[in-house]
Amino acid sequence: MIQVRPFATLGAFRNEWLNARHHFSFGGYHDPQRMGVGRLRVWNDDEVAPGAGFDPHPHRDMEIVTYIREGAITHRDNLGNEGRTEAGDVQVMHAGTGIVHAEYNQEDVPTRLFQIWIMPDRRGVQPGWGTKQFPKAGSGLSVLASGRPADDGSGALPLNADAAVLAGNLTAGQSTSLTLAPGRVAYLVPVEGSVTVNGVTANARDGVAITDEREVTVTATDATAVVVVEVAA
Repeated sequence: MIQVRPFATLGAFRNEWLNARHHFSFGGYHDPQRMGVGRLRVWNDDEVAPGAGFDPHPHRDMEIVTYIREGAITHRDNLGNEGRTEAGDVQVMHAGTGIVHAEYNQEDVPTRLFQIWIMPDRRGVQPGWGTKQFPKAGSGLSVLASGRPADDGSGALPLNADAAVLAGNLTAGQSTSLTLAPGRVAYLVPVEGSVTVNGVTANARDGVAITDEREVTVTATDATAVVVVEVAA
């Protein structure tokens, strides 16, 4: 089943520095039909104004992945980690037993990002944080972060969950494929342009829930990047 969730139907929050859309129930937005897909619980589409950001706040027992679409974000936490992640790259935070962190846009332009929360397989793990640059060229989907045994040694950032975050750039007319084993589901978002997913059209920043499918073909109608999370159902 391919279910498209148009961008215009997503939950919304806006203040003087944050313009956010929520693919799933989050904060003041609650929709019992949109509580997540498998172990994927949060997919927020955030625009952070220059010189602003999220002041220190706590998390625990969650794997939090941030994919930067435009601009950059600077992370600081109470473990002493600090780093800057820029467009096309990802950072992963293991909230585990507890972490306090802040995220700021220290750039001169708005930063646009996806923040993705995945339920961990184990509670009470050691908290941590990491970021990594990934090549922007190439075709198909690259694994950016993963806890799947098959991705050991791939160079992907580790996750404490049987899940993977993948991304790739596609030119107009180009296709890429994804195989889902039984009991696996996926959620896909095109960054810009439009794509078809097994023939179903999705436009920029729409969400695509993919369930009960074994072979998935993604074809770009326009040049785009796509981000996919693959998890246990």
